[in-house]
Amino acid sequence: MSAVNLNTWARPCFILNRAARSRSPILFHGVSSLPISSVAVTRRRRDNKPSSASFSVSAVLTKEETVETEEKPAFNFKSYMVQKASLVNGALDDAVSLREPRRIHEAMRYSLLAGGKRVRPVLCVAACELVGGAEATAMPAACAIEMIHTMSLMHDDLPSMDNDDLRRGKPANHKVFGEDVTVLAGDALLAFAFEHIAVSTAGASPAQIVRAIGELARSIGAQGLVAGQVVDINSEGVEDVGLEMLEFIHIHKTAALLEGAVVLGAILGGGSDDEVEKLRKFARYIGLLFQVVDDILDVTKSSQELGKTAGKDLVADKVTYPKLLGIEKSKEFAAKLNKDAQDQLVGFDPVKAAPLIALANYIAHRQN
Repeated sequence: MSAVNLNTWARPCFILNRAARSRSPILFHGVSSLPISSVAVTRRRRDNKPSSASFSVSAVLTKEETVETEEKPAFNFKSYMVQKASLVNGALDDAVSLREPRRIHEAMRYSLLAGGKRVRPVLCVAACELVGGAEATAMPAACAIEMIHTMSLMHDDLPSMDNDDLRRGKPANHKVFGEDVTVLAGDALLAFAFEHIAVSTAGASPAQIVRAIGELARSIGAQGLVAGQVVDINSEGVEDVGLEMLEFIHIHKTAALLEGAVVLGAILGGGSDDEVEKLRKFARYIGLLFQVVDDILDVTKSSQELGKTAGKDLVADKVTYPKLLGIEKSKEFAAKLNKDAQDQLVGFDPVKAAPLIALANYIAHRQN
């Protein structure tokens, strides 16, 4: 599995852990004002002379007086992401095996298994578990989301779209397999994503599966990802693109699929309508946050750091948040989106919400 760079996430959910800790009374019976290490008990030998042997009072505390200081460990986001990403990678490898026609499956697997942070599938699993569902129930949908995300990257890199030669630190799919095979491999991933949810999802009702498939279709079609892509293409070189149009582009182009990931997990996990809508809002905020941060990184990081071509939007004369707001105002907007997203999780079990809070913080503070 490719290394997952998670060292930049910013202290997720320590407040929640702090609030949940139980603090049992510490019993020192009359010596609590002194540090234990400074209290010694002196023994006398039979000759009534003091012995030099001494020992800490903690050594003679009765069972009743035992100091209880154990606290619940903080949520380990890095470990969580590595574990979940590993499970997702294994599931993707199993789902899209190498078979005939060999060339098309090689192209599908080349981009699908090229690494990446797996943020979208992990969001799907975390949302499912938040509302009481099982990881295994969400995994086919999580894989489907990643298949569609990979397809969008493959097509986005084509010369007729964003014309990028680098993706995840490797040559883009069309540089290896040619434009014709890349288009077909992307199409195959898109079609198989829906098949995979339909035939591989266990632990959810047929009605939930159908609802999830409909939600996913909307998130990527002419009212979702495709809408954002089209308006983005048409905005290149246009001078009067304002914040309203820019938000439309990114709500559809980027946030829609992130929203789909979270909502699919909530639906398949058996979430109530109210829970699904709260999580939808959460996902929309972090989806827009993802793009604002992406715009900032595009002008502040190198191609080597990003694993893709840096400064690409500037060269294409695209409208971005830094271009309209400036770097500092864009960072302030990102911070507000992060806060607004986490506000949607109030009322959920803090322990189960910890991964989503950590993911929001990670998206806000990622470096590539």
